[in-house]
Amino acid sequence: MVRMRILGLIFDPNMNNTVIVLLDPEGERVLPIWIGVMEGNAIALGMEKVPTPRPMTHDLLKNMLEEFKVEVEKVVVTELKEDTFYALIYLKVNGEEVQVDSRPSDAIALAVRTEAPIYCTEEVLKVAEDLGILKEKKDVEGSSEFDRWLKELGPDVFGKYKM
Repeated sequence: MVRMRILGLIFDPNMNNTVIVLLDPEGERVLPIWIGVMEGNAIALGMEKVPTPRPMTHDLLKNMLEEFKVEVEKVVVTELKEDTFYALIYLKVNGEEVQVDSRPSDAIALAVRTEAPIYCTEEVLKVAEDLGILKEKKDVEGSSEFDRWLKELGPDVFGKYKM
């Protein structure tokens, strides 16, 4: 498993979705994951620690886990198959590890709120590399380079991945 961090969120108005961009600080790899606009907003609210008048869905989930003394140990992007990313949330419940299937967007939104680490399997990175969506950080460091990389992905690629 490779520890990742959120490099940023990008809204794609043409496809009406959001791309969360994860960075592998060690290997300098950049991985885009396509998510919905609402899911992107949920992650952004958590990253910015924006207070809301009432708990949002992921805040509610965090509050419930805390109330029941369940710890979010980590989230892992586990698979990329048939153009869909998959994730697991690893919980510590009464001293036992429990894995919960999740969309990456929900797992990451929860990780942001609980400060749990985000990981990605080497297998996912390999599949993403084979598909041409994984890039080296040095290739996208400047914002113009990053924009060019996103444009090179093109609308056919953006529309291909399911949320």
